[in-house]
Amino acid sequence: MNPSGNKTILHVDMDAFFASVEQHDHPELQGKPVVVGASPDKRGVVSAASYEARKYGIHSAMPSSEAYKQCPHAVFMPVNMSRYIEVSRTIQAIFIEFTPLVEPLSIDEAFLDVTGSFRLFGYGAEIALKIKKRIKSVTGLNASVGVAHNKFLAKLASDLEKPDGLTIVPSKCSEVMTFLAPLSVGRIWGVGKVTGAKLAEYGITTIGQLQNITESELGAIIGKHSAKHLLHLAIGEDERDLDMGRGEKSISKEYTFEFDCQSPEELKSVLSELVDDVGQRLRKSGYFAGQAKLKLRWQGFQTITRQRIFNNPICDDFSLREMANTIFDNEKIIKPVRLIGFGVGKLTSSAPRQLSLFGAENDMNDKKEKLSRTVDAIRDSLGDDSISRGSKIKRKK
Repeated sequence: MNPSGNKTILHVDMDAFFASVEQHDHPELQGKPVVVGASPDKRGVVSAASYEARKYGIHSAMPSSEAYKQCPHAVFMPVNMSRYIEVSRTIQAIFIEFTPLVEPLSIDEAFLDVTGSFRLFGYGAEIALKIKKRIKSVTGLNASVGVAHNKFLAKLASDLEKPDGLTIVPSKCSEVMTFLAPLSVGRIWGVGKVTGAKLAEYGITTIGQLQNITESELGAIIGKHSAKHLLHLAIGEDERDLDMGRGEKSISKEYTFEFDCQSPEELKSVLSELVDDVGQRLRKSGYFAGQAKLKLRWQGFQTITRQRIFNNPICDDFSLREMANTIFDNEKIIKPVRLIGFGVGKLTSSAPRQLSLFGAENDMNDKKEKLSRTVDAIRDSLGDDSISRGSKIKRKK
């Protein structure tokens, strides 16, 4: 039983996830500044930086060339997304050991509702500590955890004592307000650079200052709707439940022609580029697709969609291209095409394989997936144009 009568929500956030995986897999990198992303002599950006690298001001989305200037002795590693997804799935499986109520936010963080797990594992702080220890023993990685009675407070708390942190938010309203008061308004969801700058113009820089302003006063600064939202969060109120269905339900990409097109060769060339984009996003999201969809909008705006189911969920470019071409070839181009689109649906986080003779089909699927992920890694490191099927047709986007 929960002594406070509230829900207990954990926010588990892996510390410098990509970089930490690289340091774990390459022990010689322990204690060194590690930057995951494009090579500094190529066009590209930083995907992640170890805490040792962050001391030099390196952060994600920074151009790799700039990161090199900040720290020339940093070790630059290419993105190894298939490995990060593998570790992420291991961590997600650990969460399920403690509660079935898990809302993944991304590859390296999730909300857990552990209210119903007290009898088995203890109260919130005890469960958080057990999860941290379990992740460490299985993966060798550190996680920071926030423990609170709602999602906003749990996520905020997980970021306060990184790395390897454990922060517990009090449950009483007055104590929550005291806990929040000294923190920057930038800690609140929805307060970005623009809103933060507006608030700063009026001398509002801490959550405590927000707690002492009226809704009408704040509404005059940032708008009535935003004011109400911020004031609720400023006193620690957040009524959202976990969303176990969170995640992309589909991934798609469309292209509108500058001039309507009726050339099958041109249409298939564009379709191939759309498939490549969707495939790369599919793999980076950690999903497998059970369904493929083709969209055609004719001259005159009549639109049709066609879809087919894969025998097994897949994420490799080869299977996606084959299915896209199969669907396309079954359609007659009856009039010029204004728009073409490709997408995937019925997304799952795993790809159960059907039994086949000697497992040959499964082996081939695994090889296709591995090769596709290798291409992703090369593109992440060297740029999107480093590998292609051939010369791309230049079009006005």
